[in-house]
Amino acid sequence: MNPRETLLSQADAQQLREEHYNATITWMEKPNDRLMRVRVRLDEGAAENGPALHYQPGQYTTLGLGYWERRLELVQPETLDEKLVRRVVKRAYSISCRMLDDQGVVTPAGEEPEPEFYIALVTEADKPPAFTPRLFGLSVGDRLQMGVRPKGVFTLGDFAPTTNLLFASTGTGEAPHNAMISSLLAGGHRGKIANLCCVRYESDLGYLAIHRQLEAAYPNYRYLPLTTREPINRNQQQPGYVGVRYVQDLLSDPDAADELGFALSADHTLVYLCGNPAMIGVPNRAGDAAGRYPTPRGVVEVLEGQGFRAHDAKSPGNIYFEKYW
Repeated sequence: MNPRETLLSQADAQQLREEHYNATITWMEKPNDRLMRVRVRLDEGAAENGPALHYQPGQYTTLGLGYWERRLELVQPETLDEKLVRRVVKRAYSISCRMLDDQGVVTPAGEEPEPEFYIALVTEADKPPAFTPRLFGLSVGDRLQMGVRPKGVFTLGDFAPTTNLLFASTGTGEAPHNAMISSLLAGGHRGKIANLCCVRYESDLGYLAIHRQLEAAYPNYRYLPLTTREPINRNQQQPGYVGVRYVQDLLSDPDAADELGFALSADHTLVYLCGNPAMIGVPNRAGDAAGRYPTPRGVVEVLEGQGFRAHDAKSPGNIYFEKYW
């Protein structure tokens, strides 16, 4: 039997929801069965300055669900006890952005009555996944908990309106970039913007149609999706075969400027990376016996070879990153 049904009554579960939850799901779309775009609205009075969530594009907040909620079937089993089943599991998620409103106008991120999140289903992990197998069983109108104070330093900062910007992500790592790019386009940024996203399959590109609309509306914006497991990546007999190509490969290509729409220049370009640490190539600590760069080669190593420098608190640079695990 479902652990929730053996440990808690429906009345107890409802009482816990009323005690812990402060937000409602208002919109949901699943690009595939393991990927979700979801919008959430805070209750009146949940935050000091109204129901809108105030954040800087690139920041994150938490979402939470009770262990008493039902999980999807066919995911890694978990064991609950009388104490754990009454707790709330919370996970931090970068705040994404719908990017276009219902009239097709770009939306400035930063103050969202219904902030959007871009979330992948986790079915198995070192510890049985607790949050997403519950989230993916919910529907519009269902309740959950949302943090009211977004956090994080992975934000845009100040730069000239003509600065060229490169964003590169893997999977749902494009979430904070969506908020950043939406804010830039809505604010009239004049520099060129290139946005790379690497996924396994095209169906994993949850914002593809929106990015294509933005490209058509903004000549300075370019979206470059990369897949790794489609027939064009694996089958040399497939028309349009391109092979497996990662972000690192594109950026180290001598013809990268043709694809990006601008030449990579450490003096005129800022870089934002989010997602798989292997893509980023997070530098090792100073003095590490392995040297500065991890194996395999990541984007930081590629770009530092072109004059860029990873940013940190002690040594400002022009490559900013947020690793997802």
